[in-house]
Amino acid sequence: MSRLVLVLGDQLSENLSALKNANKDSDIVVMAEVADEATYVQHHPKKIALIFAAMRKFAARLRDDGWDVRYTELDDTDNCGSIPGELLRRADETGAKEVIATQCGEWRLINALEDMPLKLTVHPDTRFVASLDEFNDWAEGRKSLRMEYFYRELRRKTGLLMEDGEPAGGKWNFDHDNRKPAPDAVDFNGPMEFTPDDTVEEVLDLVEARFGNSFGTLRPFWYATDQGQARRALSHFIKHALPKFGDFQDAMLDDNRFLYHSVISAYINIGLLDPLEVCQAAEQAWEDGDAPINAVEGFIRQIIGWREYVRGIYFREGPDYTRRNALNHQRKLPEFFWTADTKMRCVAKAVEQTRDEAYAHHIQRLMVTGNFALLAGINPHEVHEWYLRVYIDAFEWVEAPNVVGMSQFADDGIIASKPYVSSGSYIDKMSDHCKACDYKVKDKTGENACPFNLLYWHFMDRHRDKFGGNPRMGQMYATWDRMKDDRKETVLREADQFLEKLSKGERV
Repeated sequence: MSRLVLVLGDQLSENLSALKNANKDSDIVVMAEVADEATYVQHHPKKIALIFAAMRKFAARLRDDGWDVRYTELDDTDNCGSIPGELLRRADETGAKEVIATQCGEWRLINALEDMPLKLTVHPDTRFVASLDEFNDWAEGRKSLRMEYFYRELRRKTGLLMEDGEPAGGKWNFDHDNRKPAPDAVDFNGPMEFTPDDTVEEVLDLVEARFGNSFGTLRPFWYATDQGQARRALSHFIKHALPKFGDFQDAMLDDNRFLYHSVISAYINIGLLDPLEVCQAAEQAWEDGDAPINAVEGFIRQIIGWREYVRGIYFREGPDYTRRNALNHQRKLPEFFWTADTKMRCVAKAVEQTRDEAYAHHIQRLMVTGNFALLAGINPHEVHEWYLRVYIDAFEWVEAPNVVGMSQFADDGIIASKPYVSSGSYIDKMSDHCKACDYKVKDKTGENACPFNLLYWHFMDRHRDKFGGNPRMGQMYATWDRMKDDRKETVLREADQFLEKLSKGERV
């Protein structure tokens, strides 16, 4: 009896556990472009195009390899509109009674598949370095779940940057060397770009017709859409950008959207690149003397550190994680997160880039848009849904912990030991945005004061009961306490005035 083998749009790997546990001679692969997955949030059109194009190419590869693939395009007249619906339709068509799947990356879809009236066998997603059982075993009994210590376990497991059981270079973490401000010039032309082929053009036309009104610019579209292209993009980064990635990974520039970043996270997250192969390529560059250890370690930590860690958190914390709101922030997401119509140049630049590229690097997400949302008391679920919608690499298992936990502190400190908030001085140090901003980053109060300056102290004051005893924040509270009372009153009053304008939808 044939079985159905489900392959989702973020599971485009020939090493997928569902395929490894299936029989090519008798089982049937089911892949489907469905409205439910394209619209449960209003995804950036570039994200939809990437996934559909990569799905179509992957299906062709499987057919060439001898698989029977039943593929449903979005505009097929028989399309049921959901993954469970398509599986039931293919079961009726083939007589299959069982579905083989690899674990999904969102509770929403996990629950939908479990509700199907078909036998379902779910295999672990083995495209990660650590299994969920390994993460849970590591987490069990710990008072705090800090990424750094889990990362060290995975360094030991993989042997990456290890020498005789000790970390290469004598340290686990070279982050101290990776905080240089924006350079005067960047000698890297950005990620490798690919001209759309016939398959991609067909998908772009479809996405333009069906999702043309969504937030985000569809064309030009330059992302890799198959494994060969993704590997070329990786090689391009390793050779031309990795050597300076570490130094400037936190920097931001008005007129350079990519600096020395790889922009390959989407390729890893949908299966076109294996995370271990990516890390090994970076390690090889260090071994060959082509990239310094601070750059290579920082890059590897993002993949086998943060990426693996946040996946463990997402599944350990359960389906309600995205609704957590430990600080009780309730303000609505401002309209300028969609329009970029704000006088805050750093925020405008991050939103413009997100609109055009479906991409912004981790500091833009954490310390510009995320920092502002946290300081202004924006509802974290709305912030979460914005990030899930607008970024090409955003899938809930990886996006939600980074936003709900790391960025918004809405999980009450499961991920972060303190909230990631800063005044405008940090953004000024790491970017050139402030030079041409309508606000003055050096002004702490007054009509032209940078809103990050005002909101920083407003956040600290209103959440003192929560964070006053946090040892990592004691110095800042001591600074606040040394301010004269009339100065503090001015700061809080002007912050309140700003927040009132924000809530009214006035331009800020």
